[in-house]
This record gives sequence, C-alpha cells and structure tokens, in this order.
Amino acid sequence: MVMAHISKATPLHSERIERLALFIDGANLYAASRTLGFDVDYKNLLAHFRRQGYLIRAYYYTALLETEEYSPLRPLVDWLGYNGYAVVTKPAKEFTDATGRRRVKGSVDIEMAVDVLDLASRLDHAVIFSGDGDLRRLVEAVQRRGVRVTVVSTIRTQPAMIADELRRQADAFLDLADLAEHVTRRQVEPRPRTAPPRPAAPRATPAEPFRETAGDLPE
Repeated sequence: MVMAHISKATPLHSERIERLALFIDGANLYAASRTLGFDVDYKNLLAHFRRQGYLIRAYYYTALLETEEYSPLRPLVDWLGYNGYAVVTKPAKEFTDATGRRRVKGSVDIEMAVDVLDLASRLDHAVIFSGDGDLRRLVEAVQRRGVRVTVVSTIRTQPAMIADELRRQADAFLDLADLAEHVTRRQVEPRPRTAPPRPAAPRATPAEPFRETAGDLPE
C-alpha cells in the first residue's frame, strides 16, 4: 500500500470560522439590562458578535401596541432595521391587572422559535437573548440539529432573570453583566460651561424613549 506523504507544514484540519446568529427578545433584554443598571448600545452589541465569528443574522423581536399613534419603541425599531438587524414585530395586548394598573403583554417566543429552526441548518452557534423557560424545548431541538446554543440573561438579580431549566439546557450561559463592558452605551463627557453651544450630536442608538415609559413595555 502506498502511503501518501503529508507535509508537516500542511495542517490536518483547517480552522473554520464559526457561523452564528443572534436572536434577541427585546423586552427581555431591556428589562435585564435596566435591572443591572445600564443601557444597551445595539451598535456595539452587533460589532462585538461580529468579532466572534461570521454573523449570519441578528434578529430583534418586540411587540408593539397598534392602538397608539406613536410608540416609544418606534425610533429604536426603525434604527435597528436600518443598522444591521432583522426586526420582527407583533401586535401587543393591553390589559388592566388586579391592582388597576395598565399592562402591556406580547410574547415573541413563537416568532423566535420559527426563525431559529429555519436558520439552524446554516448555523454552528445560536445566541439567544432571553431567560424565558418556555424556550427550553426550542434549545433542545436546535441542539439535536448540531447547533451550539448560548443563552444570554442574568443571575445577578433577585430573583434571577433566567429560568433554571433554560440555563441547564443551554450549551453555555453568558451573564449579561459580563457582557456589559462590550455593549454598554458610551457616556459622553460633559462639556465645559465656557464652551460655545453646539448642536447636539445624534445618538448612536435611540434608547432614551424607554426611560419615560418603562411601565408600558411588553412583558
């Protein structure tokens, strides 16, 4: 039998860039980041994961109230759509709870599950930003297709914002607090009072509308 000569300079296994995609439950990420005390810069978030591998797609899911002429989420949703994100919206439901408070609810689990399963054959790694325990079966199904799954949420709140069953099922858990340094909105240094007035620079990410309406965000 003739043995083929393999040069020592030739690698047996060439390095392969990991194909990954982000699946972001917008309301879930907003709640977790605000509880931890920071705002997410979605431009920085996208840049960070583009450095981790070949980013196939970044999905952002949110529910919007159709009864409102203007939604505080609309500037963010519009910005994301023009800046590298695939935005998926659905109508939110408004109701009054037992204490008489106005509540808005809109689960995006089904929309996320459809996209994750649809894209699974083209992925090596799925990164899911959510702590919802209902997603455990989705994670399991994707893993059976050979896709590694990382779940991003936090356990550094009381109570933790990720369901224990989801954390156990995932291949890896990334605490949002550890990701903060890479995705936090950069603070602008205050200008000296003697400096001449200048027009305000546009924000990198329009996160401010959330601050006045946190109580009306989808749960």
